[in-house]
Amino acid sequence: MFQNKVVIVTGAAQGIGKEIATQYAKSGANVVLADVNANLGENVCKDLVEQGYSAFYIPTDVGREKDVSLLMTKTIERYKKIDILVNNAGIFRPLSPYDLSLEQWDEVINTNLRSVFLCSREAAKFMRLNERGGAIVSMASTRAKMSEPHTESYAASKGGIVALTHALACSFAPDHIRVNCISPGWIETGDYNALKEIDHSQHFSGRVGRPEDIAKACFYLTDERNDFVTGIDLTVDGGMTKKMIYEE
Repeated sequence: MFQNKVVIVTGAAQGIGKEIATQYAKSGANVVLADVNANLGENVCKDLVEQGYSAFYIPTDVGREKDVSLLMTKTIERYKKIDILVNNAGIFRPLSPYDLSLEQWDEVINTNLRSVFLCSREAAKFMRLNERGGAIVSMASTRAKMSEPHTESYAASKGGIVALTHALACSFAPDHIRVNCISPGWIETGDYNALKEIDHSQHFSGRVGRPEDIAKACFYLTDERNDFVTGIDLTVDGGMTKKMIYEE
């Protein structure tokens, strides 16, 4: 499906990003893994290459403009084009708004939200040169619409991604670049077998999500055959945000 496509995945060294990068590589894409953690990033890349897939790691702090620019130019130098960008990098700082410092606020906003603008802008400069444009997918969250205590910076960053998605979809439309985002719910990236029945049963789907569920959503949103889909926020949460909760 993605044979010879060039796909950049940020935050690709672990968790959801690692699974997304792996699935694109298995589908025949040339995958560029961008992550600030060099040890993990290099190990994931080495593992994919040893399995016979096309992968290339570029150390990147997605909140820094120079790093993002270098990410794109190195990708072009190696693969000559950029077809797909998955903005997955993100951090979470659960702190009371009374205790959250401005520096910590900025750290979350810069890593989660500013990075989406920077990466999308720089990738689009090359995507618009492609005959068929390109596709951008960003990771928002169901926390953009619902909250637990002490998640202000994260919720704000993810809500910003949802708004930025439809704005970029509008601006990039003349260049045939589709822009969408995904709002994952509970996606377990640790020990799935350690989950309890109550964890699974609170979902309409009857189970907690896995990273491959998000990779499948990325495939749908970046498939050229789905060129009518742009500007959307695709919720992938097993139905949890649609479940009414009553206290007895």
